[in-house]
This record gives sequence, structure tokens and C-alpha cells, in this order.
Amino acid sequence: MTNPENCVFCDIVAGKASAYKIYEDELSVCILDIHPYTKGHCLVISKRHVPWWHELNEEENASLFKMAKNVSEKMMKVFKPDFVFLYARGRRIPHTHLFLIPTYSGDVLDKFFNALENFQESPQMLAELKTPAQMEEAAQLLKF
Repeated sequence: MTNPENCVFCDIVAGKASAYKIYEDELSVCILDIHPYTKGHCLVISKRHVPWWHELNEEENASLFKMAKNVSEKMMKVFKPDFVFLYARGRRIPHTHLFLIPTYSGDVLDKFFNALENFQESPQMLAELKTPAQMEEAAQLLKF
């Protein structure tokens, strides 16, 4: 496990680092992300230093996802997005955190995930990009 002494989220939980706290209970805290994709982009963080959400105990996991649900419902009322995007991380900052991002049709995340879903669902579409006609068209478009 990573060292909690060098963890910005542990510092926030301990009150050693500042954050815009949105909601807190005994096991989790929700803060605004300092690098937001959209207005209101939040992180729900476990108070205990655990790299991955699936390593939390049942009570911690329940707290984390209940808080994510409550904050997402508030986001839907206040910001009126199409939906609130949720994903779990822990790689760059190895401390469990859920991203909650109000997402709108056509914004950067909507475009990214539409593209990713097309990749996942349509491998034939990608194969068509390799045909000689498609390759020639792309080459002609890109030539200087």
C-alpha cells in the first residue's frame, strides 16, 4: 500500500490541506476537484487511505457510494446536466476517489465516451478505416 504520509487526500481528510468540502460523514468526504472538467466537478474520497474502492470494507463502500448518490442528486437539481458521470480512480493519486462530473451533450466527456463506445461496439467500423479507399482518402486529406 502507498504511504499515507505523502497523500494529498489524507492531508485534506486530516485538515492539513485546504479543500472546498461539499459533504462529509464519518467515513467519506466530498470535495470540489481543483481541476474541474465542468462546474461542480467533485471527488468523493474515502477517509481511510485505501488505493482502490473494492478494497474498502462494506461500511466504507456504502458510505462512498451513498455520498456519491446524494451529491449527484444535488448536481442534477442545481446544474441540470444530462447526467452525472461517475468513475473510480486511484492510479495517479493512490487513494480511493470517485469522480462525479455533471455532463452535458456535446461536452468533452460526452464526446470522449461516445467515441470510446463506438470503438467498443463497432470494431467493423475500425476495420473499414484500413481499406485502400479509406487509406487513400485520409492520405490525400493530410498531404501538404
